[in-house]
Amino acid sequence: MLDRGVEIKAPEQIDLMRKAGLVVGRTLELLRGHVRAGVSTGELDGIAEDHIRTSGATPSFLGYHGFPASICASVNDEVVHGIPGDRVLADGDVVSIDCGAIVDGWHGDAAITVAVGEVPADLTALMDVTEQSMWRGIAAAHLGGRVTDISHAVERHVRSQGSFGIVEDYTGHGIGSAMHQPPDVPNYGRPGKGPRLVPGLALAVEPMITLGTKETDLLEDEWTVITTDGSRAAHFEHTFTITPEGTWVLTALDGGEQQLSALGVRFGGR
Repeated sequence: MLDRGVEIKAPEQIDLMRKAGLVVGRTLELLRGHVRAGVSTGELDGIAEDHIRTSGATPSFLGYHGFPASICASVNDEVVHGIPGDRVLADGDVVSIDCGAIVDGWHGDAAITVAVGEVPADLTALMDVTEQSMWRGIAAAHLGGRVTDISHAVERHVRSQGSFGIVEDYTGHGIGSAMHQPPDVPNYGRPGKGPRLVPGLALAVEPMITLGTKETDLLEDEWTVITTDGSRAAHFEHTFTITPEGTWVLTALDGGEQQLSALGVRFGGR
């Protein structure tokens, strides 16, 4: 039995989420190409909003509980929910860009972390570990399994790669007719717990990993989350579902087929 409040989508609703997911995925790839020294996070936000709207979608983030932008742009020690503005990116920075879009009432949500120019090897490793832990989490999901199977796989991969901080205060989540829904999808924990994974359940998996502490603080803007020790952070996210045919990453341009196949997971996209 599913927990109360967990939304199960019909196939046609998942198809609309795929449309929203493609808008998000294409927007993030567009932004990746614009990340460079001298660009402000506000400029990136303007590019994102224009692309989302011209794609026939609506930005999920703009106005969400008062959030003033269409993307979150979190730089260096900012973990998540950074507000775009006048800050200008410089060589050696890393910027995590979180993006959401709505098509006909259905949401897609994904995030990437991008290096600005050359960055130290430990930052490159941090980004790689964070992204691959996300894919390991998605790959651990299967029909009949439990939500924390994902959590455990994320944590196991991160722990196997060295001494990194796994942020616990913020988690992945269910997604569908609202951007944030039950259940929470932590990035750590024992497997076999939480709601059962069934067709029509869509989840956003989003590890937030640091070079130092797992502890975070909230800035006075009441949005931007930073590491308490000033260590750099990375954030990757994808929205996915599981069909009877296999796993389908709704915000990946190829549906996740390449990464899933490399991990031995059956692709279930349409």
